[in-house]
Amino acid sequence: MTDRYQELKQLTLDFLDAFNRNDLDAVMAFFTEDAVYEELHGPVHAGRAAIRSAFEPQFAGKFGPMRFVEDDTFIDGASGKIMSSWDLETVKDGAPVVLRGLDLLHFVGDKLVRKQTYVKAKAPPYAKRAG
Repeated sequence: MTDRYQELKQLTLDFLDAFNRNDLDAVMAFFTEDAVYEELHGPVHAGRAAIRSAFEPQFAGKFGPMRFVEDDTFIDGASGKIMSSWDLETVKDGAPVVLRGLDLLHFVGDKLVRKQTYVKAKAPPYAKRAG
């Protein structure tokens, strides 16, 4: 494995760790000033200020305790792109819940320029049509 691969793997683990420590400043230190974050349910946030604002409710505990556990990571060192799948351990209505998801991360150097988040839905987003 190349040095770039190892660097990107460590950056991805450090990024995940910042979320698990609930350290918003550490998370934000990964993003470039003009980075883009695409949330799992559609909204797109451009720029560090907008991204920080999007993350603030999560880091304030609005969605309860959250812990991300790395599952699998694919890295393209030449492009700086990573697909990092994870399990999100949280609590909903007083019961433990695990959600499966992934981030598509694009690093330039050691900074994130784009983060796209996807989560596996428990129900299909569209109603099945009668045929």
